[in-house]
Amino acid sequence: MPATDFKDYYQILGVDKSASESDIKKAFRKLARQYHPDLHPNDAIAEAKFKEINEAYEVLSDLDKRKKYDQFGQYWRQMDGGFPGGGAGGFETDFGQYGNFDEFINELLGRFSGGAGGGGGSRSYRTTTGAPGGGFGFENFGGFGGGFPQGNVSADAEAEITLTFAEALKGTEKRLLLSTQENLTVRIPAGAKTGSRIRLRGKGQLNPMTQQRGDLYLNVKLQPHAFFKFEGDQLVCELPIAPDEAVLGTKIDVPTPTGVVQVNIPAGVKSGQSLRLRGKGWPLSKGGHGDQILKIQIVPPKELSTLERECYEKIAASRSYNPRLHLKDL
Repeated sequence: MPATDFKDYYQILGVDKSASESDIKKAFRKLARQYHPDLHPNDAIAEAKFKEINEAYEVLSDLDKRKKYDQFGQYWRQMDGGFPGGGAGGFETDFGQYGNFDEFINELLGRFSGGAGGGGGSRSYRTTTGAPGGGFGFENFGGFGGGFPQGNVSADAEAEITLTFAEALKGTEKRLLLSTQENLTVRIPAGAKTGSRIRLRGKGQLNPMTQQRGDLYLNVKLQPHAFFKFEGDQLVCELPIAPDEAVLGTKIDVPTPTGVVQVNIPAGVKSGQSLRLRGKGWPLSKGGHGDQILKIQIVPPKELSTLERECYEKIAASRSYNPRLHLKDL
């Protein structure tokens, strides 16, 4: 399942979970040399990667930390520090008896349900969002009476989904693999674009306090298109035209999301000038389509035939128009 707070240390070092100490050390040394800050001065990405590699090696090179990481995954740090408690009315926990974190939480909830018995009163716990390394944390704040209060840890998760322009334009269905036991088909509505978020209720992470799942948010990203692009919410494209078309005007077939349309290019149009095609742009969430903006780009030919060159030379010799006339007064 996607989890924004979980780092796969094995993947970071590029080794299997069955890797030996020697394999892990060898992979670390290779990557550390590759991303060392001395080789990448003022490179924030390389620096962040170097820190991530060191973090992964610190855990996987320590047999005790690696065991907890393998057993409890993203919650290993909570297990590494032990669970608060002990003393009067407290308890001690051997985490080795649990197969995973959910088993530990289920037993813990059972201990507190209906009140924790025994001598010197009971302790209560609340969730915290500032646990080291992310994930779920626990804080002992004392208190009276039994019960396990509801936590306020968000179990929502986020993931990125990449679409082609065609998929986003018409809408599509995507098959998502959330885990080895769970996959689902997601319907992407027409008109999604980079920055759009799709909410899948109840498909996020499991909140160990409530045993309920949060929501999964899919952040849409569109693959680059050869002709169309977005500027804010507007669909924009550059329309190349020849110099003679700019001078004389012409009619050009232009692709739009709703099909090809014929556009009148006025005589004397300038490079960089924009034309608006109303209602021919990207689908809107409220229905209909936005506008498509055409940015005119006058493109001179790179190669000329003999006749073309003669014609251009005749135009240059007889041209009465001087586009730089205003510069004489400066």
